[in-house]
Amino acid sequence: MNSHRTHPDYLKDEITLKNHIKEVETRLLADTTKRNATALLDKLHALAKDIDFSHNLDSLILFVNDDIAEYSRLAIKVEDRVVIDDTFSTRDLMRSIHSESNYYVLVLSQEKARLIEALNDKVVKEFKSPFPFENKQFFSKNKTEAAVSSKKSSLMAEYFNQVDKEVNIIRKNNPLPVLICTVEENYGEYIKIADEKDSIFTSFLNSNRMTEKDQAIVIEAWKIVEAHTKKMNDDRKAELLKAVTDNKFLSDTNDIWRAINDGKVETLFIEQGLFQPAVLENDEIKYVSEDHRTDTGIIDDVFDEMIELNMSFGGDVVFLPKGELSKFNGFGAVTRY
Repeated sequence: MNSHRTHPDYLKDEITLKNHIKEVETRLLADTTKRNATALLDKLHALAKDIDFSHNLDSLILFVNDDIAEYSRLAIKVEDRVVIDDTFSTRDLMRSIHSESNYYVLVLSQEKARLIEALNDKVVKEFKSPFPFENKQFFSKNKTEAAVSSKKSSLMAEYFNQVDKEVNIIRKNNPLPVLICTVEENYGEYIKIADEKDSIFTSFLNSNRMTEKDQAIVIEAWKIVEAHTKKMNDDRKAELLKAVTDNKFLSDTNDIWRAINDGKVETLFIEQGLFQPAVLENDEIKYVSEDHRTDTGIIDDVFDEMIELNMSFGGDVVFLPKGELSKFNGFGAVTRY
């Protein structure tokens, strides 16, 4: 379901969720025994009670089965819907991974370092321990000593090395890429000593912003990360166009379904906002109208099923803006061979 970040709008989210849970109850009682339905609904109600709606982002997704009761907040808009199926509908989670950019901003000077976690152009949090990390041991105020270039470089390298180790301790629990905000001289020196160079953006925010507020820094950092993300998406679109030329592209739903089952599909391409209920008969997909989406035995969204299955074979998925696959009816696949 879509949700709201700010007061008083987020107060409506609890009511919206209750209405969705009523729909779940109606459909579960039609699809399964009262005992099974009651057990799942009890878990769903308990999960809903745990949600602090004042922390909502742009959407909220609840997952419940016999073993799991979890929710996720996403920074993307979704299609409000209830899905009852044999597998979880994780499509919006996958789309958020491709649409959102979660990263760290390391604000670096020779005296101090700050670390901020960001999601797109918003601050998630600024780390308070061990950051801000001050250069108490290696920053020399002795003019004679600091004037010796090799000694100064050695002191800075040691300090940056300690900062890098603290960053990587945090990254171990949440391995996000790092954008460095600093002057050019510091960026070059930091890259020399960094243990995880591949996790650091090759572009950096070239300025000294140590005294600025975290949100102001992230707004500027996002311009660099957004450009990086757009380039990655453009590269994926180029793969699609090349596959069409090389005759490695499928657009028929059942051809794609069979190729996925044979492990032949490398990447699925799908337009955002495209959903299709269907039924699987004799291992063939047959579309049904929206009016039958809630019928027993109907797959709520066959594209979600195909995405899940393809991922189990090591494939991936790319979500494109609406209209970019119009000549393929919004869905296609690039094969491995």
